[in-house]
Amino acid sequence: MFGETHASLYRWRQRVQWIQRVTIVWMSVEAGASLLAAWLARSPALLAFGGDSFIELLSASVVLWRFSTPAVAEHAEKRAARIAGVLLLLLAVYVLVISALTLLGHHEPKPSVLGICILIAAAVAMPLLASEKRRLSAATGSAALRADAAESSVCGYLALIALAGLLVNLVWHIGRADSIAALATIPFILYEARESLRGKPCACAS
Repeated sequence: MFGETHASLYRWRQRVQWIQRVTIVWMSVEAGASLLAAWLARSPALLAFGGDSFIELLSASVVLWRFSTPAVAEHAEKRAARIAGVLLLLLAVYVLVISALTLLGHHEPKPSVLGICILIAAAVAMPLLASEKRRLSAATGSAALRADAAESSVCGYLALIALAGLLVNLVWHIGRADSIAALATIPFILYEARESLRGKPCACAS
C-alpha cells in the first residue's frame, strides 16, 4: 500500500512538473510576442497582458521549483504559495495602473493584427492550462499550484478582455473599452491572492 501511494505521488509530481514546463515555454513566447505587439501598437491592453504573461512565467517557475524540491516539500510549498500570492497582488496593482492610465487618456492604442492573433491563442490555451492545474492542485493539495492556476485563468480572462478592446478600437475607435472591463478582474485576482497567502489548495478537481 505504501509503495502504491508513493508511486502515485511520484506520478502526480511528474505530471505537475510537465505542465509547468509547458507553461514556462508558452508564457515565454506569449510574453515576448505580446510586449512586442504592445510596443508596436502603443496598446496599454497588450502591455497589461504582456505584464501578466511575465508574472505567470515567474509563477510557473516558482511552482516548478516547489515540485522539484521533494526533500523540503512542506517548506517549499509554503514559500511558493506566498510568492505566488504576492505575484497575484502585483498583478492586481499592474492591471489597475495600466487601466487607469488608459482611462485618463495617457495612451492611444492602435490596431494590432499581431496582438489579435496572440490574444486568440491565449484565450484558447490558458483556460485549458488552468483547468489542468486546478485538477493537479486538488490531487496534490498544493496551494502554490492553486495560485498558479488562478493566474492562468486571469491570463485567459485578460486575453478575452484585451481582444475585445482591440476589436472595439478597430471597429468603433473606442480605445478605453478594454480598461473598464480589465478593472473587473481585480476583485477576482485579490481573492485568489488572499487564498494563496492563506495556503489553500484548490478544493475541486475540475
